[in-house]
Amino acid sequence: MKQRQMLGKIVKIFNEFPDKDFNYKHVSVLLNIESESMRMFVSQLMHELASEDFLKETSKGKFRLNAQTGNIEGVVLREGVKTYVEPDGGGRAIFIPERKTLHALLGDRVRVYLYAQRHGMQPEGEVLEIIKRAKDTFVGVLQVSDSYAFLNVDHKILTNDIFIPRNKLNGGSNGQKAVVKLLEWNENSKNPVGEVIDILGNKGDNNTEMHAILAEFGLPYRYPEDVEREATTIDSGITPAEIAKRLDMRNITTFTIDPLDAKDFDDALSIRKLPNGNWEAGIHIADVTHYVTPNSVIDKEGYQRATSVYLVDRTVPMLPEHLSNGICSLRQDEEKLTFSVVCEMSDNAEVINYKIVKTVIKSDRRFTYEEAQEIIETGRGDFAEEMLILDKLAKKLRDERFANGAIAFDRTEVRFKIDEQGKPVSVYFKQAKDSNKLVEEFMLLANEIVAQHIGKVPKGRKAKTFVYRIHDTPNPDKLKNFAEFIRRFGYNLKTSGSKTAISSAVNKLLDEVEGKPEQNLVETLAVRSMAKAVYSTSNIGHYGLAMPFYTHFTSPIRRYPDMMVHRLLEYYANGGASVNAVEYEQFCEHASGMEQLAANAERASIKYKQIEFLADNIGEVFDGVISGVTQWGIYVELIENKCEGMIPIRELDDDYYMLDEKNYCLEGRQKRRKFQLGDNISVRLTRADLDKKQMDFAPAK
Repeated sequence: MKQRQMLGKIVKIFNEFPDKDFNYKHVSVLLNIESESMRMFVSQLMHELASEDFLKETSKGKFRLNAQTGNIEGVVLREGVKTYVEPDGGGRAIFIPERKTLHALLGDRVRVYLYAQRHGMQPEGEVLEIIKRAKDTFVGVLQVSDSYAFLNVDHKILTNDIFIPRNKLNGGSNGQKAVVKLLEWNENSKNPVGEVIDILGNKGDNNTEMHAILAEFGLPYRYPEDVEREATTIDSGITPAEIAKRLDMRNITTFTIDPLDAKDFDDALSIRKLPNGNWEAGIHIADVTHYVTPNSVIDKEGYQRATSVYLVDRTVPMLPEHLSNGICSLRQDEEKLTFSVVCEMSDNAEVINYKIVKTVIKSDRRFTYEEAQEIIETGRGDFAEEMLILDKLAKKLRDERFANGAIAFDRTEVRFKIDEQGKPVSVYFKQAKDSNKLVEEFMLLANEIVAQHIGKVPKGRKAKTFVYRIHDTPNPDKLKNFAEFIRRFGYNLKTSGSKTAISSAVNKLLDEVEGKPEQNLVETLAVRSMAKAVYSTSNIGHYGLAMPFYTHFTSPIRRYPDMMVHRLLEYYANGGASVNAVEYEQFCEHASGMEQLAANAERASIKYKQIEFLADNIGEVFDGVISGVTQWGIYVELIENKCEGMIPIRELDDDYYMLDEKNYCLEGRQKRRKFQLGDNISVRLTRADLDKKQMDFAPAK
């Protein structure tokens, strides 16, 4: 046995028995060592561990673990097949051997006993208690026999299938996809026990698979009947009395610009010239909170969902369709109640003054982005003059934003054309054009004005509690690693100085890589070096947009934080005192968490359709780019269709490959062959597993 192996085994014994004293003979017996020379070797190593202060000598020749390091709490992480716990308050992740996990699962909050740690070694420990399960429902395929049943679950999510007693099947049959609730998992049992709470349908059916994705992330896939029922009782209520309370803007040219397949139109734009030569631009947002009252069943359901979810082939709305696609939707030629930011603007798009006001509007035209783009490009079409004025103002707003240090992340989005059965028939790429940017700039402007309206107060006064959309500065270490890596492509990136200087350097880099083979790689790494935007009552500004004050006001049909903002605006306008910051911070945390789950579900649906799209191409060779490297394999994005899969490490059998995290590569120990992020590579498709949402490649050469 090598010295390192022997040390590891001795360390393990003392960690497992922290309160016991051992001499070298005791340890040798536990290790089944009989040779006297090897026993002397054990004694020597124990003395070495004592000299490192890992062990203490309690009496002559007897040793004990030097210190009990106590218990810590944290959240369970998984990397491949290994389990770790991320401690509260940060620090290195703690490795948990499989037999010491107490069946803790990804995301569970646990209490861990931290073993004594040797200098330079990975912290290790064992789970003592599962404080809170991250989830207790799982999705999988039923395997039913005469005497027993199991739910087969993706082993990246749950390492053991769930045993289901026959009386807990609730009508489920073999091969169906189902949602199962975990009932118990005894420490000494290999498999957890559960019961079927919902049958999703037959495996492979498009509706079944999309509902399964939502269920996997704990997201709802149908509306409760009482919520739907209450929604149908709501009337649009546009009475003369209600109109009298509002600014009437029905006679001002107003239109919506949305995707071709959109049904929920939650924003509209109006424009007219004022007598003084300036422009009046209206950003009109559906007045959802006029119809959804606090603590109603619709409001409670909306809060829990927090966001609409956009899968490849469908939208799962936050609010019932009677509201989202009907009463609240700003449809053409229909009078609608809105909450508006109305700005007086100069020809240079400078905001002279503004008002935030309840309004009533009537949309003159419903434009798709494509129709609006054609007007911008040709100067011809319905309301061409108004469209061109808005486009001109939007471009000036955009230029000003970038001059202030905003970052231009215009990523290409993958989209699928789907047939009637939900099967993908082709891939296309969505890129933002002037019509998209026109809408974006006015929405950004409204969100900024609303945030400033509440958050920007005179010196010496404290702003009232509000819901902000915040984005922190980049992690300095990530930014430095990114700068070091792109240097190999000949690019330089400034990583110190003012916020504006750094963001300008990032924009310059993104301009330089446009159209180059490494564009996608550099853009991907740039995004990874940035913080995530979240909701918070503590305003630190929005780094990516270069805005000291920013919120979400413009999409209350699909985002609950926007509804909170609408209510706070009205409450404060009526003289209300500042709301409870602690309570609203909890609301913000919930909304941020649900937003992340929705994004994960969207990515999972895209992944599913990518695999479905390529499932008939097993054995074919594709050109790709290495899009990620891990210790268990290489991710490759195909150039032709941007579908992504993995080359498992087992396919790299010509050498022993080690992960070099700093240089984003796997390198062979003997032959020094490198697989590096951004490298072009030809791959052969070897497997397309829809159940596991996994696509495997092998190097083609």
